[in-house]
Amino acid sequence: MATQTKTSMTNKLAILGGKPTLKELNPYRSISRLEANEVNKVLKSGKISCFYGSWEDGFLGGERIQELERLWSNRFEVKYSVSVNSNTSGLYAAVGAIGVSPGDEILVPATSMSATAMAPLIYGAIPIFVDIDKETFCMSIEDVKKKITKKTKAILTVNLFGHPARLKELKNLAKKNKICLIEDNAQGPLATEGNQYAGTIGDIGIFSLNYHKHIHSGEGGICVTNDANLAKRMQMIRNHAEAVVGPSNTKDLTNMIGFNFRMTEITAAIAIQQLKQIDQHVNKRVDIAEELSLSLNNLPGIDVPKVRKNCKHVYYVWAIKYDKNKTGVSRKRFVEALNAQGFPCSEAYVKPLYNLPIFKNKIAFGRYGYPFNLSKRKLYTDKCEIAEVLHQEKFICFEPCAYEIDKKKSKLLIEAFKKVYENVNELNEF
Repeated sequence: MATQTKTSMTNKLAILGGKPTLKELNPYRSISRLEANEVNKVLKSGKISCFYGSWEDGFLGGERIQELERLWSNRFEVKYSVSVNSNTSGLYAAVGAIGVSPGDEILVPATSMSATAMAPLIYGAIPIFVDIDKETFCMSIEDVKKKITKKTKAILTVNLFGHPARLKELKNLAKKNKICLIEDNAQGPLATEGNQYAGTIGDIGIFSLNYHKHIHSGEGGICVTNDANLAKRMQMIRNHAEAVVGPSNTKDLTNMIGFNFRMTEITAAIAIQQLKQIDQHVNKRVDIAEELSLSLNNLPGIDVPKVRKNCKHVYYVWAIKYDKNKTGVSRKRFVEALNAQGFPCSEAYVKPLYNLPIFKNKIAFGRYGYPFNLSKRKLYTDKCEIAEVLHQEKFICFEPCAYEIDKKKSKLLIEAFKKVYENVNELNEF
């Protein structure tokens, strides 16, 4: 009798009173003694930041800022890198650099972190939301084509979850329409399309060094471009542009209203060491995600991530599509069971961005609807069908960059997932 009780407890799902397959995972750590040693060197030097907001030697920052930018350009095979204090700041600098004006339109994906859509607004431009691809979850080329107009100034695409958007197609489309392509590559360091890195195919790409990314320096970002003029304009916007347009002999004053988006020498010192280890950190996340996909690929109702031919996915998020009609249980209940069993995941990613109050109410700067009142479009009334279905019904998201996972824990994650799946019928009883 005791044996039967023990066996039943072993097979019982944790959400129903059984034991979890694995305990809480430790947070992902990429910072080591190497970074600490470099930070101590900066502290001892006393040169915590070497920027000056005037047109002199300190305008481009100190020794470590310039070393980081040089190393980043070499690693990602671009001519210019411009460090900033966050990916968000990088997006603002990029949109300003291309010369966007109030009333211009910028196409952005409906599914992304909110900063993607905020970048146009900073300059009075209007984000126009584009649906996403049902397989890769990046911006839909077909919907981009439908929504380009004479007022479109740029396409701001996102390499969502670490998978490249259709970057070369988007670049060709941008060239055809004489507009710019900006890549928000916060989630895709070392992702590739063909033989090119994501983030380097558009006119400007922006990388994130926020603490929960593949590599990080706490906060920070890097903008990359092969255009000398765009690089200079981003450097200006980063560092009080309005104060230096005269001595720098800048003729185009469009958006030369500067911010303070400067990175510190301490942040740069950490980022340099992280960059040196980028292959190790990124490829470990890829290995974890690919093992999950390989092990769970044949479960009806579980659609593991697809990777386009000639692309590398770096799995900031391992996002599956879930079909409750094939499992017989709601996504909510399935996710609750996975979390209880020790497989940490969320029921969805962010809501499509047009659901944010700022867009639903069309109130941004001031109380009278600027810049939305500059548009003759009926803004934000149509929904993006694929983005809605994925958010409301399909997405289940696990973040490899959030946890420290070795081979043993990877196998336990798979075991936890399979245990829930194999006992899914029990979830309907409660």
